[in-house]
Amino acid sequence: MSLSVAKPIRESGNLFALALDVVRTLPRRPFQWREFVQQAWFIASVTILPTALVSIPFGAVISLQIGNLARQLGAQSFTGAVSVLAVVREAAPIVTALLISGAGGSAICADLGSRKIREEIDAMEVLGISPIQRLVVPRVLAAMLIAVLLNGLVTVVGVAGGYFFNVVLGGGTPGAYLAAFTALAQLPDLYVGEIKALVFGFIAAIVASYRGLNAGGGPKGVGDAVNQSVVITFMLLFLVNFVITAVYFQVVPQKGT
Repeated sequence: MSLSVAKPIRESGNLFALALDVVRTLPRRPFQWREFVQQAWFIASVTILPTALVSIPFGAVISLQIGNLARQLGAQSFTGAVSVLAVVREAAPIVTALLISGAGGSAICADLGSRKIREEIDAMEVLGISPIQRLVVPRVLAAMLIAVLLNGLVTVVGVAGGYFFNVVLGGGTPGAYLAAFTALAQLPDLYVGEIKALVFGFIAAIVASYRGLNAGGGPKGVGDAVNQSVVITFMLLFLVNFVITAVYFQVVPQKGT
């Protein structure tokens, strides 16, 4: 096997091994509560405002596109249901994932990468301190928690924006908007959105931690690791999103009119 083929396979195996190590280390004590709270607050502080601002145009674009298509097909009564379902199932988790990986994940990667090139990680290992338990696990759990909370924020903002653009600007009626939503939507739609956000937060933090712990070559190497972590995370997120959505449609029966 050539080196060009062997390297991606080896990198994928190492990334999967780190994910397994994180899962295996979760029950170990003592848990780093202070690090967890600090990381959760930091990730939330750098993602809340951008997430809220991005979710508004996301909901607006979805509502406008679906509203125009529904008017062309003569199905204006289903505009509310389709808009809300699109936000709850797909738009909210995707927006959350992009912000968590782009803002929170890049910060995690840069932090761990700078520790790596300063040889702090090696010093911790020499002292018998596990970098995974001390640094990676709190960051992964913090990213997962904030991703779930941000998904709820994006869902609320997106649904409110869809209502505004469909009812206030689009000339629809509130009763038809809500009736169509309740006719087609169901509680598992919200559950799958939260599950996606949880998984996306885990993936973003794992990839960022892996690239940070394997950074080298000085500050330039840290910058390269940050760029690589964001690109790899985006690719994995869209792949995992497709798999979860396909499984959801096969497992959960959908409501009909």
